[in-house]
Formats: sequence, C-alpha cells, structure tokens
Amino acid sequence: MKTGPALPALPAAVLLVLLSGLGLHLAGMPAGRVVWTVGLYLFGIPLVVRTTIGVVRGRLAADLVAALALATAMILQEPVAGLVVALMQTGGEALERLAERKASRAVEELEARAPRIAHRKTDITDVSSPYGDIPVHEVLVDDTLMVRPGEMVPCDGVVLEGEAAVDIAQVTGEPVPLAGRPGVRLPSGCVVLNGPLVIRVEAIAAESLYERIVDLVRTAQAHKAPLQRTADQVAVWFTPITLAVCLMAWIGAGDPIRVLAILVVATPCPMILATPVAIIGGINRAASAGIIVRNGGAMEELTRVTVAVFDKTGTLTLGEPEVAEVEGIDPHSGEEVLTLAASIEEGASHPLARSVVRAARSRGLVRVPAHGVLEAPGRGVYGSVGSQRVTVGSASLLRELEPTTITAFETIRNGRTGLQAYVAIDGKAAGIVSFADRPRQNAVEVLERMRALGFERQILLSGDHAASVRDIALQLGFTEIEGDLGPEEKAAYIRDLRAEGNRVLVIGDGINDAPALASANVGVALAEHGGGITAQSADVVILENDLTRITTALRISRYAMRVARQSLAWGLGLSIVAMGFAAFGYIAPTVGALLQEAIDLAVILNALRAAVGPIGEPA
Repeated sequence: MKTGPALPALPAAVLLVLLSGLGLHLAGMPAGRVVWTVGLYLFGIPLVVRTTIGVVRGRLAADLVAALALATAMILQEPVAGLVVALMQTGGEALERLAERKASRAVEELEARAPRIAHRKTDITDVSSPYGDIPVHEVLVDDTLMVRPGEMVPCDGVVLEGEAAVDIAQVTGEPVPLAGRPGVRLPSGCVVLNGPLVIRVEAIAAESLYERIVDLVRTAQAHKAPLQRTADQVAVWFTPITLAVCLMAWIGAGDPIRVLAILVVATPCPMILATPVAIIGGINRAASAGIIVRNGGAMEELTRVTVAVFDKTGTLTLGEPEVAEVEGIDPHSGEEVLTLAASIEEGASHPLARSVVRAARSRGLVRVPAHGVLEAPGRGVYGSVGSQRVTVGSASLLRELEPTTITAFETIRNGRTGLQAYVAIDGKAAGIVSFADRPRQNAVEVLERMRALGFERQILLSGDHAASVRDIALQLGFTEIEGDLGPEEKAAYIRDLRAEGNRVLVIGDGINDAPALASANVGVALAEHGGGITAQSADVVILENDLTRITTALRISRYAMRVARQSLAWGLGLSIVAMGFAAFGYIAPTVGALLQEAIDLAVILNALRAAVGPIGEPA
C-alpha cells in the first residue's frame, strides 16, 4: 500500500465522480454512466498498475484483491462497483499517509538543533569582528572557528584558545564534561557549556564524527528490512481463499458477474481501513502523552519486539553525577571538606560543582562566602574561604596548583573506581569527593513493568567506562552489560542480536545512540536533550526524559493493534459470509459494493476506539 503517492484529495475526487454520476443518472441522463466509466478508468488503472508492479516484485499485499476487483469491473463494464472499491482503497491509503505525515512533522521540529552555521575567522586585522558566519558545509580543514557557549561543535577540531567545560555525553555517553583547553581535541556534536572556545578544524563537517554517525544511520536505515504490515500478513491467506471461491463460482455457474460480486465483497476493506484507522488513533493517543510514533509500521512493530536494549547515560541514569561519598583526610572531617568545597564551588558552572553545592544544601551545611575565586574550566575551582586557601578539582589541576598533595591523594585513591574530585586546604590534601551517576528514580519500576510485558531479556549498552556501567547494572538488576562501546560497535551489537532472530527494541538519548536506534526493529529516542540525528534515526520519539513513557508507548500500541485485529476479524468474517451469498448469485456487484461499505463503516467505528482507549489500558 506504500508503493505510490496517495494524496488526501484523491478519495475526495473519487467520491465526487460517484456523486456526479449519481446525480446525472437520477436525472435520467445517460451521461451518468459515462462519468462513472471514465472515472473508473481514470482512478482504477493507476491502482491496478501499481499493485501489479508490487506483485511482480514479490509483494503479496492486502490490495491485490481490490486490484482484481477493479480490473474485473473495467472488463465487465460495472463502473459503480469499481468506483466504490477505488474509493475504499484510496481512502485507506490517505489515512495511512496522514498518520505518517503528522508524526514526521513532529519529529522535524526536533531536528532544528543540529549545527547549521559556523563562526569562521575571516580577517585578523578586524579586531571588532574577526569572525563571520558561514554555512557549516563551507568550513575547510585548518580554518579557525569560534564556538560560543551553548553551541554545538560543528567539525572535529583541536582547541587553540580558551578554556571551557564541554558536554560530550551526547557523543560518547560520558556524563562528565570534558575540560576544553588548548591542545584538547573535540569531536563534532559535543556542546560547549561555557567558553567560548577557538578551535582549528581537523576535518570538514562531512568527515567529522557527527556526519560519520549520520552516515551510519543512513546505512542502517537503507539495510533495514521493510516491516511486514498486519494487513499484508492476513492477505497471504485471505487472497488465495478469495480466488478459490471465485474459481468455484466460475466452474459452478460460469457467470462472470458472480465472480465480480465475490471480488467486490471480498475486497479487503477491513484490512485496508481497520489498521490505518486504529493506527491513527494509537498515534494520536501516543502524541497526547508526549510520544511521537513516526509511522504505522513502528506502531505495529512495537507489539512484536521482545528484547530491550538500553543506553545508560541520560537514559537509565540522570546523566549528571551526584555526590555519593565525601571522605575527609585527618584532621579534616567529611562535613568540613564538603562545606569548604561547596563554598568555593558556589558560583562555578561545572555540573560537578552544582552537585557539590546541592549535596551540601541537602545536608544542611552552612556555606561560607568565598573570595578570589577562579575557575579552570572542566578541571576545577580555587580561591579562598575565610583565611583558608581551597582548591577543588581534578588530578591535573591539583598537580599544577598543589603538587605536594598528589602523592597523598594517589595513595588514598589506590583501588578506587569511578569519578572523584580532590580537595586541598592550604596546600595539604584534605579530602576526596566521590561522584556517581544515579539511576532515574523510576528506572527499576520501568524495567519490572517491561518484564511483565514480555521483555525477559534486557541488555545495558554504553559508551561510558565499563566500571561505571557495571555499577549501574548491579543497582538495576541487569545481567547482560557492555561498556566502552562506540557508535559503530553499538550498531554492530544490535545487528548481531537481530541476526540471531531477536526482535530488538533500543532505547537511547544521545547522538552516539543514533546508529543503534536505526539498526533496531524499533528505536526509541528520549529527545528532551537530544533531537537532531538522534530523533531522526528513531521510530519512536519521547519528548520528555520520562522512562515511564516507554511502557506507555508499548501499552498504547498493543491496545491499538488489538482493536485493529478485532476489526479485522469481524470485517473479514462478514466479508466471507457475503462471499458465500455472492457465489450463489444472491448479491449483485453494485449491491455487494454498498454492502461492503456498510461493513467498512462498522469496521471504522470499532477501530476508532483506539483513539479514546485509556493510556493505562492493560496490555
């Protein structure tokens, strides 16, 4: 049914021809039949040709019987019956396209975040404005670009000037911002948090990491097998039954009109209409819950997936490490260390600084005003709290500012894993603040709900360090885990799962997840912080980082498809009964077409329940 364009105006045109011919016919004018006949050939021939091409290419679709009915109506000069069939078929296609267009528009709104403009250094003599805006695709290797706070790095490059914290979580899965400073290489797709930074381009946009990920997505989508729709699955057995009844009627009566009547009442209107109507209802129901299902195939496939693969950072975790432990080094207590660290970090922009301040606030610690505070972007903060000199940051910052403390810190840190910040007071090692990326509050509940929905196999994949992945996996109950995976490796892992016969659901939120999302049977993107290529590569886009929406999407899809199957069962059952009457000559083709439309109406009314069913409907 997707082999050609189906404009919403097309079924309206068919209906107009039907009514125009009817008006002329009722007025006693022979031109009515001429209008019907011309309309039948005008609308029927393209539909028959299109279906024939699909059959030649090996696609036995639900509209084959409809095409046979149209062809037979043309041969036997039964234009009314043929036009009713054409109305049904074009109407079903228009409904399906409408659902897909509505979903696509919602996703397109998320794609505006991708980098389009770069600020290139153009004239070093113009001190007031040395950088000019150019399209990203015009950037060349060795160009000098400025990346301002909040902007995405457009091309792979190395920092020449400035210091800033750089969010690389969307690209690598690493939740801790990178310290961007001269000499540090930055991949395209990461975001400068403060800054600005001046970088020298090492690869044009088309050859940078972001575009390589885009290419991986394109390749995965190109090799992704088309989904077999429910209607086409039913057509595999329903079409031969219809042809067998036609053959028996021909052998028994030798009347071609009976054959046409059988084809008309057997035209799979329930298959062509019930699924699109139910799917539109399901898509609209999902949209009301902040879930964008890109097309009907994704809605159907959501009911078939059985293996769930999760990204870690930003998907199952908050994506912003929190203070897990504060250890003081004698004579300093943990509370004293946290108080001084929070006091010096109060105005810092680094996410870890915000975590330290939150931890102190949550424990009721009173922070002391700091002065002379300086920030080393991405590495830490130093200054004075009262009469004490306080430094909080990474090993590299302490090695630079307080080198005598490093030996003590390394001795204490021996054997520890995870992320730490070192605190020095007056040039002496005072304590260590340990951070951990906490699981989302409802992560365990969501995983349990998914197991109840049939996902016995749940896998955790991440680009983050293996040790961090194991820590989260233990908290959430995963038994299958993989860390240190790049975008290509994640996609390959998904392809291997599918090659084993699994139907795979992948949930992620970062740019680095995009190839895996595109490689899955169904990819689900949490797009609050993503968008762009992440949303484009996914079949389902959740507009808020709320894990419970995943189970909501699963329940909505199962409810919608259950309604569709009920409509199919009743509609096909009534069609089969009508086929029996037509085979014995009790139903004329035109009467059969009108009868089929009555069956269609019943099917549509039932399928509309998918749009009003409760979101929490048990699956």
